[in-house]
Amino acid sequence: MSTEAIHAATLTLDTHVDIRWPDPPDATQETDRCVDFPKMARGGLKGVVFIAYVPQGRRDDASHAAASARAEAMLRHIRGRADGAMRRFCASAAAIAAADAAGAQMVIAAVENGYAMGRDLSRLALWRELGAIYVTLTHNGHNALADSAIPRPDLGDPPEEHGGLSPLGRQAVAEMNRLGLLVDVSHVSKKGMLDAVAASRVPVVATHTCCAALRAHPRNVDDEQLDALRATGGLAQITAVASFLREGEKGRPTVAHVSDIADHVDHAVKRIGIQHVGLSSDFDGGGGVLGWANAAESAAVTAELVRRGYDAGAVGLLWSGNFLRLMRAAEDAAS
Repeated sequence: MSTEAIHAATLTLDTHVDIRWPDPPDATQETDRCVDFPKMARGGLKGVVFIAYVPQGRRDDASHAAASARAEAMLRHIRGRADGAMRRFCASAAAIAAADAAGAQMVIAAVENGYAMGRDLSRLALWRELGAIYVTLTHNGHNALADSAIPRPDLGDPPEEHGGLSPLGRQAVAEMNRLGLLVDVSHVSKKGMLDAVAASRVPVVATHTCCAALRAHPRNVDDEQLDALRATGGLAQITAVASFLREGEKGRPTVAHVSDIADHVDHAVKRIGIQHVGLSSDFDGGGGVLGWANAAESAAVTAELVRRGYDAGAVGLLWSGNFLRLMRAAEDAAS
């Protein structure tokens, strides 16, 4: 089977792509963004999890309300990107499989930064109702749920605030389990990530991360964290952020290649097994490397994996199979 045939036959799913907000462009047309539907079609990228991202801000009632409103407006916009025919909105693993079988592009939604919840757990149910499949507990900066891997001293953050997950964070994880929302531990401190792994009834996912063993960066997961994911059935999605993949020269932008992504995939696979590793880009949120600079170049990732000896089955697990397993686990566990 040729590399091209493997890529064409694979359900390719990018689990973390940001959108511009406010004033997002029409994604049905060619845009200046890394991801739009024409670029997806050219690159054989069949589905994308578009992100309702909310930047960290002050933790007062007004700021939390504004953050919630932003997240919910973004979720509604993402849902509106689907037309029900050529582009289907998918909020379940079964819907993704059905869209793939029909040859339709998949539009999927998630929320990045539990800050948008404030202290109101009921927002999680609304987000799930609006179609979100996961929530990233933090972004850069501590919030009411957990400590971040990258504190924000400009917002008054100490190096550590909660010692991992807060009591509210534990409640949020339980509520996400109840609703069928995956828990995304990207951006969370190591203690918070390990707390979430222990607290969740469903395997957790780091939707956009890399391996600290290859690149010491606060956003990357170390081997202890990888082992915790393996032990609980979780998943590390290796992402295309150059500064997570390799150390750059001082004073210059970091440049990475698609081969660097494969290096991190190789490390994670050797450490915890193919069933616990996946792929994402973080396009339009800082992601992009030489060889995979936008969705139109997605076949290059498959080509590099095949060159390294990954067969069609393994490529399928990395692109979507493992992530869909977690989605199904979350759906099955929901009450």
